Amino acid sequence: MKLLSLRVWSELDAAERARIHARSTHTIFEPGLVAAIERIYADVAARGDAAVADATRTFDKADVSPDELLVQPAAIAAAHASLDPALLDAIRVAIRQVRAFNEAQLAAMPAWRREIAPGIVVGEVHRPIPSAGLFVPCGKGSFPSVLVMIGVPAVVAGVPEITVIVPPMPGTAEVDPAVLATAHELGITRVLRANGPAGVAAVVTGTERIAKVSKVVGPGSPAVTIAQVLGQTRGVATNMLCGPSESLIIADDSADPVRLAADLLNEAEHGPDSAAILVTDSRALAEAVDAEAAKQIADLPEQRAAYARSSVTVLGGAILFDTIGDAVDFTGEYAPEHLQIATRDPERDLARLRYAGEVLLGQHSPVSAANFCIGVPATLPTGGFAKVNGGVTSRTFLTTLSVADLTADGLASLAPATVALADHEGFPAHANAMRIRGLA
Repeated sequence: MKLLSLRVWSELDAAERARIHARSTHTIFEPGLVAAIERIYADVAARGDAAVADATRTFDKADVSPDELLVQPAAIAAAHASLDPALLDAIRVAIRQVRAFNEAQLAAMPAWRREIAPGIVVGEVHRPIPSAGLFVPCGKGSFPSVLVMIGVPAVVAGVPEITVIVPPMPGTAEVDPAVLATAHELGITRVLRANGPAGVAAVVTGTERIAKVSKVVGPGSPAVTIAQVLGQTRGVATNMLCGPSESLIIADDSADPVRLAADLLNEAEHGPDSAAILVTDSRALAEAVDAEAAKQIADLPEQRAAYARSSVTVLGGAILFDTIGDAVDFTGEYAPEHLQIATRDPERDLARLRYAGEVLLGQHSPVSAANFCIGVPATLPTGGFAKVNGGVTSRTFLTTLSVADLTADGLASLAPATVALADHEGFPAHANAMRIRGLA
């Protein structure tokens, strides 16, 4: 093999299998980094906006005063007006697609009522959460697509108060104009320019100028991820663990190795701690993909090429299974962030699959298109959290109210069981609520 690490799953010992499943998630919660983020929280709680400004000056080398933390609406409008028209058109395409997906999702989960027993009607209604903080990274480049992917769902869900947290561009105090233009397109007027962890701490705790939010979402560095997780200990929800990027492709010998190599390198170029894996039952295909990947990686900028090499050797590569069914079963246990199925029968393999953040069927559905403008969510759980959570969609920004409506006869039918359980568990007032109605 020229580039990809090739492993035969049946020959791997338990330790190597565990290492593959673990990816780099364990490195996020390094104790020293956790302690550093706790100190930032304490400082923001004590000194408010001044602490946020100081953290931005210290860690981002950006001289931002407390008065400048919130970007002025005029600056947001100016960035929108000055953005390259072709880029603005692309952002609008992405917004349109993501909006269509999320509107379809909401339409498929309306309020409902059903009589589940005589005189007992139950149901659900959905309401937007009161406020949200949306983190958009900036350290490694410009990422307006991130704001599209997490901002559109919040807007479609109807969240009334939205704050975007975005660090200033490296070496400056300026905010990425493409992110500001995206906010303008979405009608979001509150943009916080701040160091990532300090900005998250600010919306979690609330400061003089920065409103506290109910939930924070968005991908970021390990420090930002820790800040979001620690927010939950302070009463602010987060959606998932958004750690280093990971992608997996299931392929058989019907797939085009040139496209497979391109799609494998797609997520591999994100960073040295990313994982890009090809799982297949064909050694010949794995070798062909390896040869193509070695050619294609040579055309990448050196930094991206270095990231990709790490992603397909240290944490990723090719894994050979006896059958595609075995590969699908491994994939479900791995629960990747991004999954592409490039086999003769993707629908059959999807039916067998247990878990993944997103599933892209066939070689006309590459991860690159999904990351920007297919419309499916691209902010997805990593580290195996796809087993318990999905991507950021409008559902992320909704809360569900359970509703019940009983008739007198319906309540009477439940009274004996209610009293028996209340008496057993030692709650006499619960039982009395039945007895006072003459039902026990």
